[in-house]
Amino acid sequence: MNKKTKEELQLLVDQATAGDKKALETLVADMQDMVFNLSLRMLGTFADAEDAVQDILLKMITHLSSFKGDSSFTTWVFRIAVNHLKNYKKHMFAHYPLSFEYYGDDIEKGKIQDVPDLTQNVDKNLLAEELKMSCTNVMLQCLDVESRCIFILGTMFQLDSRMAGDILGMTPEAYRQRLSRVRRKMANFLGQYCGEYGDGRCRCKDRVNYAIQNHRINPLQTDYMTASEIPMETMMDVKHAMEDIDDLSQDFSFCKPYRSPERTRHLIQEFLDSTQLSIIQKS
Repeated sequence: MNKKTKEELQLLVDQATAGDKKALETLVADMQDMVFNLSLRMLGTFADAEDAVQDILLKMITHLSSFKGDSSFTTWVFRIAVNHLKNYKKHMFAHYPLSFEYYGDDIEKGKIQDVPDLTQNVDKNLLAEELKMSCTNVMLQCLDVESRCIFILGTMFQLDSRMAGDILGMTPEAYRQRLSRVRRKMANFLGQYCGEYGDGRCRCKDRVNYAIQNHRINPLQTDYMTASEIPMETMMDVKHAMEDIDDLSQDFSFCKPYRSPERTRHLIQEFLDSTQLSIIQKS
């Protein structure tokens, strides 16, 4: 994302709603990685996030004329994305909800020693990293949808409490309190069970084959390890200010930002090139 002033973004919006394709492409390019990372953390899998990104960006494009500049453009897009994701029912974990109790019980009682080698000659260290990223992301699904959203906005995107509260429809004080509680909950779980980010006995490398057996990772499709990571500073361009909310900000280093997959970019560009776009802009 290239950081732009409020005036520059408003000019791009005005140009895009007037039919300027280049301005629209710039807005989409600026927003798609942010929307993808929000979707990935909210929904838990790359496949579901890719589907949601297309839906959200389509909503952004078709509602551009309703943007009046009452808030920042980024806040406006965040609000569209959050409302879409909070009500999203097509993702895997909508049908198979998780809880911290279930997750902890699986760590304690999963019979990892009984599983044969299923790595298919893929490097086990790579698969352990894939599992670490997948596991910590999926762990977010143990939170209720609003708590998950609060955690992601505050921890990954580090939005200030005014911006996040505006997006979620709550006061900055209520947001800060909720964020602190959710962070504590996540930190307590990691501290109890996870050997990678806490003091628990769970080690990703020991659980690789168990994870493959339970379809949690696929040795032939390592989404996290093949994704292009982008600097956290780039993602931070979406926020207006930082503030210290509690002392846990360094405990969640698994919240890495990724570039939206090339196949998603290709599908979005196809849409931008389609005749359907001209119809939408005239509507």
